[in-house]
Amino acid sequence: MSVKVDIKSLNPKGFQNYEKSFRKQIKDKMNTAGNLVRNTAVQSILGGSKSGKVYEKYNPRRTHTSSSQGQAPASDTGFLASNIAFNVKEGGMVAEVESKAKYSKFLEFGTQNMKARPFMFPALEENKPRIRRMFATTKGKAK
Repeated sequence: MSVKVDIKSLNPKGFQNYEKSFRKQIKDKMNTAGNLVRNTAVQSILGGSKSGKVYEKYNPRRTHTSSSQGQAPASDTGFLASNIAFNVKEGGMVAEVESKAKYSKFLEFGTQNMKARPFMFPALEENKPRIRRMFATTKGKAK
């Protein structure tokens, strides 16, 4: 013979409130985490000087300095930066940061003819300690 004791059987209403509170905190923190990573990726593209090749571009005519290998891509038109978005899914348990520019993967990972100019993975790595600290303080509240 056995007796099973679980949290739900002890206080079902209290557990539901705790779970609801906990899930809301997680969803809020996932939104913050996704936004942090997105903003860092965008800033790495738009901010700072790049040390790659300088050349003239036309239509419209302008001077462009490209990024060197290992640096985040240099912004030219702003298309790459403006196409980075995040979405929280799976009930708030997953934050997905995505670059929707078709050439993003070539910049992030490189090609046979071009070394990588990563911007997504470094943005995640830079924010990991902060995100971990955010989640370390997550506690549900029973009502």
